This record gives sequence, C-alpha cells and structure tokens, in this order.
Amino acid sequence: MRATLSRPAFDGIVEHARREQPRECCGLLVGHTAAVVQILEAVPARNLAEDPNRFFLDPVDHIRTRREARNRGLDVVGYYHSHPHSPARPSARDLAEATYVDALYLIVSLATTPALVCVYELADGAFIEVPTQLDE
Repeated sequence: MRATLSRPAFDGIVEHARREQPRECCGLLVGHTAAVVQILEAVPARNLAEDPNRFFLDPVDHIRTRREARNRGLDVVGYYHSHPHSPARPSARDLAEATYVDALYLIVSLATTPALVCVYELADGAFIEVPTQLDE
C-alpha cells in the first residue's frame, strides 16, 4: 500500500497537534481508497481521554465525519493522533487499541522540529509503515 497526503491535511494535523499539546490530539483522515490511498482532509475530533498521554476519539465526531464524508463521495481512510513528546512510531498501546485493519494510522510527533508525520497500516497484528508522498 502507498498513500498521498495533501498539504492542507498535513498542515491541519500539525496545527491541531500543536494546539492541543501537551495533550494528544486525534482525528479522522478523509479521502479516497484506491491503489494509492489519497488523504485529502484531516478532520479534528474531540479527545475524550482524561489522561493527556492517551486519546479516545469521540464517537459522535467519528459518526458525523463518516456521514459527511459519504455525503460528499469521500471515505474515512484512517485516523490520526499526536505524540507530543515521543517519536512518530506506534506505541504498544496504539497497537493494542487499533481495530480497523483496512484503515491508515497517521502519527504526528512534535518531539522534533519540524514535526514529523508517519503513516502506518495494520497487517498481521503489527503496524507497517506506508510510503507516503506529500502532495504540494
């Protein structure tokens, strides 16, 4: 699998992560599923987790975003969250809580300057990094 990430989606994810730090942020990735998955938009969601080092995506935001995407002929192609103080690599908790095998998982790290974004897919119980091109 390969993916493309639009510049507005990238910028929106980084801005959301910075706005929420030191808490983790979370949201949904909207676009098209094809041979190359297109991530066109990042839709912020409320993080309902009380622990600032975790995220729990608000189910109301999740369902609303799915409906709105479908009504525009788009798909929810994945999810994103931030690691304000650690690398853009999935943690053991990220793996344990990942449930969508057909989705992309984007992690943005604010531990470096500039922020680093990595995209993963879930396969055979593990995360595999997905080659991702930033579309300017």
